Amino acid sequence: MQAEVGYRLHELVQRFGGTVRGDPDIVVTRVAPLDSAVPGDIAFLSRARHRAQLLLTGASAVILSAEDAGLTDLPAILCANPYLYFSHVSGLFHPRVSPVPGVHASAVVSESARISKTASIGPHCHIGEQVIVGDGVELEAGCVLGHNVVVGDDSALKANVSVYSGCRIGQRAMIHAGAVIGGDGFGFANDDGKWRKIPQIGTVIIGDDVEIGSGTTIDRGALKDTVIGDGVKIDNQVQIGHNVCIGAHTAMAGCVGVAGSAVIGSGCTVGGGAIILGHLSIADGVNISAGSLVSRSIAEPGTYTGVFPLMPNREWRHKAVCLNIWMR
Repeated sequence: MQAEVGYRLHELVQRFGGTVRGDPDIVVTRVAPLDSAVPGDIAFLSRARHRAQLLLTGASAVILSAEDAGLTDLPAILCANPYLYFSHVSGLFHPRVSPVPGVHASAVVSESARISKTASIGPHCHIGEQVIVGDGVELEAGCVLGHNVVVGDDSALKANVSVYSGCRIGQRAMIHAGAVIGGDGFGFANDDGKWRKIPQIGTVIIGDDVEIGSGTTIDRGALKDTVIGDGVKIDNQVQIGHNVCIGAHTAMAGCVGVAGSAVIGSGCTVGGGAIILGHLSIADGVNISAGSLVSRSIAEPGTYTGVFPLMPNREWRHKAVCLNIWMR
């Protein structure tokens, strides 16, 4: 078993900034939540509702804002954003393990594919014609890359990710198990009561530093490309329709659905289960609450909510009628 690596508080401050309050030589070996931390752990407080846990924590040290510094006598690192600081410390204790370069014997790789010598290709992967796989890329077992796919340096595709032909993934992407990138968009024309498929001839372009959750599907464009900007974070089981554009550093929680040709700005957040209808435009800096239905474009930044709280059905029906009358 690998021995735990410890850091003194002053060493953490040297790396990530902040100020030590108390003994700077306290050694911590892992991060933990306040309510389950034990000696040797460093915990953090980022929300006022958890202040009671701070009084009872068994942590050796804590990460706090200056506002909360007086709530405990424990050794502390004081900083502007404890949650962000915690993420840096957690990353220090849990660095990404570099993949072992090489191509597994069971992988099927086209002769025309260009695979970096530092990439790791796992068991039963299938890599098509003219694919480019960059330096330090990791493909876990069962990944499928269609022809002309590009995967940028230091990206990681977990087990059974499928990337359809022509899609491009930027650098340092993290795509979790079972995601499908570039499947056909839902495009059909009604032909006398029958549905005629519209060829989906666009592709998917994914920027740098994007993370995509397990089971998420991002459809290729019908005529132009579906575009996911730099730094976008998409949770599990999200559906992104064809021709959608998502601006840089937007984050979407689980089970969000975005219909085709919607344009979402930069720095937005979308709560779990929210639905954004097609052909709408969402401004930069918009926060959409969980479960909301977005049926109109949003031109100004801010927080938007469009859902009733749970209540007995009889009461809900009454309030829905009143709201409908008021909106007229």
